[in-house]
Amino acid sequence: MVEGPVREDKFSFGLWTVGWRAADPFGDPTRPALDAVEAVRRLAELGAWGVTFHDDDLIPFGSTESERERRIARFSDALAETGLVVPMATTNLFGHPVFKDGALTSNDRDVRRFALRKVMRNMDLAAELGARTYVLWGGREGSETDAAKDVRAAMERYREGIDTLARYVTEQGYDLRLALEPKPNEPRGDILLPTIGHALAFISTLEHHEIVGVNPEVGHEQMAGLNFVHGIGQALWQGKLFHIDLNGQHGPRYDQDLVFGHGDVLSAFFLVDLLENGGYDGPRHFDFKPPRTEDIEGVWASAEANMRSYLLLRERARRFRADPRVTEALAASRVPELARPTLAEGETPADLRADRDSYEDFDAESAARRGYAYAQLSQLAFEHLLGD
Repeated sequence: MVEGPVREDKFSFGLWTVGWRAADPFGDPTRPALDAVEAVRRLAELGAWGVTFHDDDLIPFGSTESERERRIARFSDALAETGLVVPMATTNLFGHPVFKDGALTSNDRDVRRFALRKVMRNMDLAAELGARTYVLWGGREGSETDAAKDVRAAMERYREGIDTLARYVTEQGYDLRLALEPKPNEPRGDILLPTIGHALAFISTLEHHEIVGVNPEVGHEQMAGLNFVHGIGQALWQGKLFHIDLNGQHGPRYDQDLVFGHGDVLSAFFLVDLLENGGYDGPRHFDFKPPRTEDIEGVWASAEANMRSYLLLRERARRFRADPRVTEALAASRVPELARPTLAEGETPADLRADRDSYEDFDAESAARRGYAYAQLSQLAFEHLLGD
């Protein structure tokens, strides 16, 4: 029987997840608005460690300064009361109609300047609340027609925007890293920086690239038909996995935001195995939507399900790694050999060129007949996933 969550698990939720009122393009909300303080208290009762927010989740767009301060004070008091932390914050640059053509890449320069100020203001609050990561999702950065957007100019403005925000963070002395969140489409027909790979390439062009990484989401990468575990592996390899959004998704369709693991469960198993063994020490953040069919108690049941699913998969992954049969299968598949450099220490390209064993005397036909025993290894993972 898997035990419940503890603070060391670093499970966190966004206010927009449990607070989703379940409106969709075809129907009105099925749940009432959820007070942020109630969300903090209930998440703490479930064993969560952290809570995150968009600026508009906590302070409705257009609020007066006094109302803003009142809401921040109530939220801060709830954090102190429960012990929950704020590991990450973000800005809503997609909800208000002013952002209908984007925020940092809008064709309207005034909108771009407004968007930057909106982010800066919430960065101040994020730093005040102790957040260490600031996520930037460009959900409206894109187009529905290629005639509407000069992509080269849009990318230049995108870079200018992120460079400006990174410069603001460093000038203010905030202990914040920025994390870009890729997504291929929805709400825009095509979104700029659609995948982990696009985001990583973009980051390499930035002035302060050292403090900018990625916040990949399971469903977003799978919407593009890509292997999320591979994408996370590359982000870890490049030292750019600053944050992660966990949920479930059934292949390349609309963004489903299911409970974590309630989609491609085998991919979720390998993802947890990678996160637990690949050097990631950040939050396990759940970006999901409680089903539209549920009342408020169903909201908390689904929130708890995310944490339980992760813990169950972690238990299975640990058993997988501890199984002597798996150790033997990994060796038979030569998996550990991949960590061995192809060239020996100090070996040069000229040395390799002169090594007859590597080419002239290499028996390619014999090597081609060798199997890699992946079938056995894969089945062992599947059996551990099912708890056999």
